Amino acid sequence: MWSTLSNAGVPAADRFEWFTDMVARDLVPVSVTSPYADDFRAEAAVLDLGPLRVSAHAHGPLRSRRPAALTRRSDPEQYQLALVHGKNPMWISQNGNDSGPVVRELVLWDTSRPFESGTRDEHGISDVLVLHIPRAALPIRADKVDRLLARRIPAQRGTGAVLARFLTSLGDHAAECGPGELARLGGIARDLAAVCLAEHADAAREVDAGARSRALLERVKAFIEHNLDDPGLAPEAIAGRHHISVRSLHLLFQGEEESVSRLIRRRRLERCHADLARPELAHHPVHAIASRWGFSSAAVFSRAFREAYGLTPREHRRQTSRSTSCTDPQGSLRTGQTPPDGSLLTWLNG
Repeated sequence: MWSTLSNAGVPAADRFEWFTDMVARDLVPVSVTSPYADDFRAEAAVLDLGPLRVSAHAHGPLRSRRPAALTRRSDPEQYQLALVHGKNPMWISQNGNDSGPVVRELVLWDTSRPFESGTRDEHGISDVLVLHIPRAALPIRADKVDRLLARRIPAQRGTGAVLARFLTSLGDHAAECGPGELARLGGIARDLAAVCLAEHADAAREVDAGARSRALLERVKAFIEHNLDDPGLAPEAIAGRHHISVRSLHLLFQGEEESVSRLIRRRRLERCHADLARPELAHHPVHAIASRWGFSSAAVFSRAFREAYGLTPREHRRQTSRSTSCTDPQGSLRTGQTPPDGSLLTWLNG
């Protein structure tokens, strides 16, 4: 469902113009300059999520300006929230604020206001993932959102980390989703963005209880994902960690396809399933891999594995070992991982 674009097949002299046209369509019209305009390499990918949209951009060094004249001429009336990947930082100035270098963090701007932005590294490739949020879809007063424009927002902790993980995981699973499911994912992205921005704008009360619950659900799921190796991971521990009752935790999962306990079990089994197929782990006993992902009983693990996959862990390992000579063991990525080279577009394009 990702629509991908690249200027690799465009004549070198026309690549920069291709890029500026693409930015005007997929982000917002800006005036762009680059020391490498004679042969500018760029790729883009776009995913529609109902009223929201996600776009990914990989490009060389540049500087862009959106003056007031362009703002008056064309305005999609959006907040654009960017997650900066890789090692090459970007910066943006808007509304009297200057972000400074943004690396592996979030940064917000408003298409209805002038801004300047660019990249710091003269030789690196920038990878940026942008969530396009209609202004009317964000339930926070504009004057409070203004406080966050061109300010770095952490993406390594709290709701910012959950939002970042959710957005990057779309590269793994968006192709499996139909239009209705993508629209639902857009609603989750909006709720996570609203809760994240509200926390940093001191506007938590402006976000409705439903959005806060949905954001909490995604935060719980992220916590589960990061603690699957803990044998003590159970509803009581999860509820305590998030300062809610066990009953409230189960209510969070009421509208989901599986309960919290079933989610934990499924994700542990999937991790074991993947590790048992890895040639570099072939010398690890099956029970050690099961223990690594939180199973305290080898017998319980074997029974659960067979129920889930129709064969025993050892049978699965034997089957996959016969086919590894025909496949690249490093050729796939787990849910939520970014690509080894840092390029989201390389990931999306396979």
